[in-house]
Amino acid sequence: MPVVPGMILGPQAAEPLLLAGARLPGLAEPVDLHLAGGRIAAIRPAGSGPSAESAESERSSAAAGVVRRIELDGRFVVPGLHDRHVHLSQWAMVSRRLELSTAASAAEVAALVAASVAGGAAEVAGFGYRDGLWADAPSAAVLDAVSGETPVVLVAADLHACWLNSAAARRHGVQLPDDGVLREDACFALVRELDDVADELLDAWVAEAARRAAERGVVGVVDYEMRWNRDDWARRAAGTFPLRVAFGIYPQHLERAIELGLRTGDEVEGTGGLVTVGGAKVITDGSLNTRTAWCFDPYPGLGAHEHPHGLSTVPYEELVPHLRRAHEHGITPAVHAIGDRANARVLDAFEAVGCTGSIEHAQLLRHDDVARFARLGIVASVQPEHAMDDRDVADRYWAGRTDRAFMLAELAAAGVELALGSDAPVAPLDPWIAIAAAVGRARDGREPWHPEQSIEARAALAASTNRAGDEVRAGGTADLAVIELDPFAVSADELRTMPVAATLVAGAFTHSAL
Repeated sequence: MPVVPGMILGPQAAEPLLLAGARLPGLAEPVDLHLAGGRIAAIRPAGSGPSAESAESERSSAAAGVVRRIELDGRFVVPGLHDRHVHLSQWAMVSRRLELSTAASAAEVAALVAASVAGGAAEVAGFGYRDGLWADAPSAAVLDAVSGETPVVLVAADLHACWLNSAAARRHGVQLPDDGVLREDACFALVRELDDVADELLDAWVAEAARRAAERGVVGVVDYEMRWNRDDWARRAAGTFPLRVAFGIYPQHLERAIELGLRTGDEVEGTGGLVTVGGAKVITDGSLNTRTAWCFDPYPGLGAHEHPHGLSTVPYEELVPHLRRAHEHGITPAVHAIGDRANARVLDAFEAVGCTGSIEHAQLLRHDDVARFARLGIVASVQPEHAMDDRDVADRYWAGRTDRAFMLAELAAAGVELALGSDAPVAPLDPWIAIAAAVGRARDGREPWHPEQSIEARAALAASTNRAGDEVRAGGTADLAVIELDPFAVSADELRTMPVAATLVAGAFTHSAL
């Protein structure tokens, strides 16, 4: 069967394959990779016959059918990439919403909204504004002046705030604060309403987003949509789907998951092993751009702001029993914490419960808490591209503390497990972008931001493969990415745009441009 560029086969279609003439990063000589039964049966020098230890695998492959040979012509093969933190439905919707990321002021956003209304939009849903450095401020009045009775809902790039006009407030039955911005739980509730799209339509959008992810070498994601995810993913993966998915369980769904006997790592029936149960997600503070990340030091320049230190959204006396309940039923906690005070308190909670898990984001930390991550065995699930998006906002609102922001090098040196991701749609669902940000700490030709916290490409790749490591190994699952450049021998800019020739999940092509 020929390999067709962009074709989606899915792991159910896996057949014995010989990937001939491959290169493994860091090694001079090419090799042949023999894939069978969804695994890497053997790795041997290019053009050589099967070794004694792989002979049995070769015979099994022959019995299963003809081995198909694909020439890689010296292309590099690495473990398939995982994005350990996404909101896949929202990522799939972004391209269908008004793009606001380029707006440098509330006035510029208003102009974009005005153009959309003038174009006949019945309602305007936008995404991606970042107001942390604006000279003017969002307000319902600014939107009302250009939209009239057309409802307008604009979601901030960090997903922690929504800016509405009065018509949208009436439609959705919400009480607007003076600035017209809903934050944290009020925002999340409204976003869930916006995401209430017919299953058939949303599934098609998600499938397209998954195909684009496969084109970047992605073999799996951890999905943290704020909904009951098991049924969505069971439905989507019942046929052919190009990604592995672990889904998160939010507090409002924890008891339902416990009643069903779901445990982290369990496979969802009928999905061919593609869909597994993820962690128990809980959000304990806000975000930097919204100035709600919970910090020890106050945010400068907020005056009489109601929450000068940010927000603790789950009291400690509620967090500990929630984590304990999840842990006792085999569901690993995955806890959102961005500010240094939130991270410290979440580590306190993990220690009180006596369980492991992950802290999602871990953006601002105290130096002493890095050692606690390591001692408690807590995974630091970090999104390095956020450092590139937030560096100027951090320099303003975390002034004097940015040496403690996105501390990848210090965490790695302490022996903390890093898990890199995007938080898509906050950053693009593309692990090469995350790897480049972790390695270079720079973008758009700017000087590196706190380069002392950068990590080597080998470490960044290992943190992007869901514990598969930084190199392909015989006996491992045949989740692979075929790339054009040696990731350990190129610049951070080249990593950011790494050409991907093919992606395989369990030995089956989910993307190929070979």
